[in-house]
Amino acid sequence: MTEPVEQLLAVLSLEKLEEDLFRGTSPDVGWQRVFGGQVIAQALSAAIRTVPQERGCHSLHSYFLRPGDPKVPIVYTVDRIRDGGSFTTRRVVAMQHGEAIFSLSASFQRHEEGFEHQITMPDIPKPDELPHGEALEEILKNAPSAVQRYWKRPRAIEFRPVVLDHYISGKKLDPYQHVWVRCRGEIGDDPVSNTVVLAYLSDMTLLDTALFAHGLSVFDERVQAASLDHAMWFHRPVRVCDWMLYTQDSPSSSGGRGLTRGSLYGLDGTLVASVAQEGLIRPRRPAS
Repeated sequence: MTEPVEQLLAVLSLEKLEEDLFRGTSPDVGWQRVFGGQVIAQALSAAIRTVPQERGCHSLHSYFLRPGDPKVPIVYTVDRIRDGGSFTTRRVVAMQHGEAIFSLSASFQRHEEGFEHQITMPDIPKPDELPHGEALEEILKNAPSAVQRYWKRPRAIEFRPVVLDHYISGKKLDPYQHVWVRCRGEIGDDPVSNTVVLAYLSDMTLLDTALFAHGLSVFDERVQAASLDHAMWFHRPVRVCDWMLYTQDSPSSSGGRGLTRGSLYGLDGTLVASVAQEGLIRPRRPAS
């Protein structure tokens, strides 16, 4: 297991303060606000700690209410909404400085056999066929410095985008993208760890897709970007240390908001999860 992966798992492992009350911390990476995927994953982790082990999360719906402060802990309160015969429902509120910064509702279900179907994974180049390492750095050498710093930063999650044009060209593109993604270290088959890390990485690269149609990216200083809400459906078991294809599209942007959708497939084409997110993509106004 690599050091960034160990650090990620440590961040997602919450301290229990009291029954249904947990505390999480943020890594010291110099960010001005807490990464949204971290809060999603920590809140989900808190909910899971209150649910019978045989029930896995099948969906979550969440709202980002205020920017998180990475310098202070986040306290998660779990409300046990319902424990039914087949489904369990939990609500989680994340608090900092006496105020709610995030809320999440999650539903859990014991395994059932039933109808099965899925859409087909797009036929695109596999991860080993795409530039990475020094080849990727060479492609991005003319990209803005913020983009280069992002891709060079050590992290627990590895990405291999199929196309990188939106970082370089500044052209308006069709609002969809394909990104191969995986955890950089082996975390085993534990379903809880894999589910929580999948939730964490699902917030990465997604909002950027809404800016393709405008010739911009989330790294552009002309854009104010932030996640507003995030929903996720877990369809089938997953191993996040194996490559997954994250297909994304943005059907609409309006009112300073962009809507994005994503599908996560295993390397064998199995659809493991679906994602939807609306984010703020507001043009920055010149300082007066």
